[in-house]
Amino acid sequence: MSNAMSRSPESRAARVPGAIIGGPATAALQHMHGRCRLLWLLCCALLMTGCSAVRLGYNHAPDLAYWWLDGYVDFKGDQSERAHEAIDDWFQWHRRVELPVYAGLLARAREQVAAPATAEQACQWFEEAKLRVDVALERALPGAAELVRRLSPKQLAHLEHKYAEINEELVDNYLQPRAEARSRAQLKRALEPIEMVYGRMSSSQRERIAVLAASTPFDPERWIAERHRRQQDTLQTLARLSAEQASVSQAVEALRALAQRSRVSPIDEYRAYQQRLIQFNCGFAAEVHNLTTPDQRRAAAEQLKDWEDDARALAAQAGR
Repeated sequence: MSNAMSRSPESRAARVPGAIIGGPATAALQHMHGRCRLLWLLCCALLMTGCSAVRLGYNHAPDLAYWWLDGYVDFKGDQSERAHEAIDDWFQWHRRVELPVYAGLLARAREQVAAPATAEQACQWFEEAKLRVDVALERALPGAAELVRRLSPKQLAHLEHKYAEINEELVDNYLQPRAEARSRAQLKRALEPIEMVYGRMSSSQRERIAVLAASTPFDPERWIAERHRRQQDTLQTLARLSAEQASVSQAVEALRALAQRSRVSPIDEYRAYQQRLIQFNCGFAAEVHNLTTPDQRRAAAEQLKDWEDDARALAAQAGR
């Protein structure tokens, strides 16, 4: 696996192919709650780390997922065994059911990559990605519910402390004091997924992408504030489930509602901002694609084919 594993899965979501962005994450994934989307993001991150590492990385993903979750809540006693069982079950399902779907999507993208793109087409791809997130999240809910309804006050305090650490990192990475440094960081985040798919951009292409990225409505202060709201919502929800000794079915419904509040903010102003950002990202993705040369599009097709082959090979190992 790439050294990106040392960062949170949220910072790696931007690497999903076709999801070229102006902000910190793809429009399709940006609104999912970090805790609930963990496993799906791990899969995408592993699938996007490069052909030579994909199959090995995916096969180790359950252990990595456990390691990441344990860093947040510090599993105790039989929680560890339950967490391993839930994660293993989810990955067995994902390998059998979702990887073939990913392979089909990658094949379709490969067929389309040679042609010009429109913002509407880009939005359709973002919706496809969002649907896969929703399906993966729904499948993860029962296992997650069994775990989170038993978290102790000490574990919730551990989670709150972990949130605080990550928030400090986000401030460092997204709220640089100097506007020039903030713009450079934003452009770097935009270029990484583009060049992962198409290869190196020319100087003139980079200049144009910089102009496009500079017009993003992405507001890091607003985004971080919304993350704080989601984190507090999560902590309150988990504390209530524990205090009320909720059943698994009650916890599933609570987590489903929490995920929905994270996808679609209850704050009207933020929902309007989300829509502006989604529309920008769709247009940005199309414009960047249309900047690319025939050679770059052929390189993109080859990269998509590599990922497709990896997804099919991993899916074929289901049940072994």
